[in-house]
Amino acid sequence: MELKRVVVTGLGALTPLGSTVAEYWDGLTNGVSGAAPITRFDASKFKTQFACEIKGYDPEKYFDRKEARKMDLFTQFALVVAEEAVQDANLTEGNYDPDRVGVIWGSGIGGLRTFQEECVNFAHGDGTPRFNPFFIPKMIADISAGQISIKYGFRGPNFVTVSACASATNAILDAFNYIRLGIADVIVSGGSEAAVTEAGIGGFNALKALSERNDSPETASRPFDKDRDGFVLGEGAGALILEEYEHAKARGAKIYAEILGGGMSADAYHITAPHPEGLGALNVMKNALRDAHIKPEEVDYINVHGTSTPLGDVSEAKAIETVFGDHAYELNISSTKSMTGHLLGAAGAIEAIASILAIKNGVVPPTINHFTDDESFNPKLNFTFNKAQKREVKVALSNTFGFGGHNTSVIFRQLND
Repeated sequence: MELKRVVVTGLGALTPLGSTVAEYWDGLTNGVSGAAPITRFDASKFKTQFACEIKGYDPEKYFDRKEARKMDLFTQFALVVAEEAVQDANLTEGNYDPDRVGVIWGSGIGGLRTFQEECVNFAHGDGTPRFNPFFIPKMIADISAGQISIKYGFRGPNFVTVSACASATNAILDAFNYIRLGIADVIVSGGSEAAVTEAGIGGFNALKALSERNDSPETASRPFDKDRDGFVLGEGAGALILEEYEHAKARGAKIYAEILGGGMSADAYHITAPHPEGLGALNVMKNALRDAHIKPEEVDYINVHGTSTPLGDVSEAKAIETVFGDHAYELNISSTKSMTGHLLGAAGAIEAIASILAIKNGVVPPTINHFTDDESFNPKLNFTFNKAQKREVKVALSNTFGFGGHNTSVIFRQLND
């Protein structure tokens, strides 16, 4: 069976650096940190009192009040970025078949705030079971894909992938596969997350996963720095319009990049810690290169998982050196989580967008907050520390890894025609 080509024709982003794709890219290339003291709740008693929140988000800018009350923030974020991406792709009635347009979304947690609020309200009551009638449809992770399809009338494949921090990249890979197999013409894909809540911060604190650098939130996310002490929790969403190449050409769509392939693997090692030798990361990048039918030396840029944790950064760097050999030292590597924080199930979506825009604009966004070299890392690796670098990026690879040992990689390329 001849597989169809898949391209990206639209983008949408709502991130701690900005509320549009243009604002997000401007923040990335200028090395802006999205971290600041938490405003969504009183965090003064928590070990970590800061996060990368969406700045100035007002639901009533996008939804009427009644509609917004029926949706958790993670679903609102999904609808906001889907709208930007659909408009960017110029998907208008008559230039697509709604039966062949799907929505495949990713979220690692779903409606955490809704779940927390309903449980707290019940616990503080008199024992009488009084729950919001929208409790379940606000909370369930799949509702984001459902809401997008309802809004636009997209009747193709529709579901949500859940693989912790790899969720959005898994969604993109599923969408890619459905299109190249001929099951759909267009799929809205990406991910959203809204876990900056008491339960989110408290739970990750209990795992000792978060940075506790409360005196300097803006420098707390320090991937590959000797003094890194954990990740910074973020929130937001990213959307990509994936489209079959001939379908995109026929309707005159602009094309950002082509998806060449992707890989998946499992560490099969530990519920939260990565394999110490980076075995899962190594396998997933090998699988992605094999699926894309390209050689390691064809890759120019890797947007790494790079969460700023002591163990994770080391295992990923080891895997890159093993997979790419001497070419590892010719690559640009960067962790945009140094700026956005970790968006959990949405991370893969906004990092795919960063990879695509690096290709489009010939600029590699930096890994900010590098102060002290760590001898654990080979000094020949170019982590694009502190300042964006101009270079032609023909091929970019994006890694995302999740608790449970879930690993995904996706490879994008300049359109080659």
